Amino acid sequence: MQITMAEDPDFLAKLSDFLYPRTSYHGQFQPEYLVFNANLQEFSQRVNYICNLQTVGKLSPEDAYNQIKMLWKQLKRVKKELKI
Repeated sequence: MQITMAEDPDFLAKLSDFLYPRTSYHGQFQPEYLVFNANLQEFSQRVNYICNLQTVGKLSPEDAYNQIKMLWKQLKRVKKELKI
């Protein structure tokens, strides 16, 4: 059974939750930790997409590696800027 947007007003919210899952932060509360956690989750989600694209042949291994390397550098920069 397929549910359409017209049948379920929360369809887009549910779809977004499925495609972009987020986990609550349970660590020590500090604003910079929350910001880093959000960035870390985004990094994880993007790496997952890149790996999947490479697995199905939409990205070459070199392109996947370079994209993940770029994302890693961005995450390191954020960590440095937050002084964690």
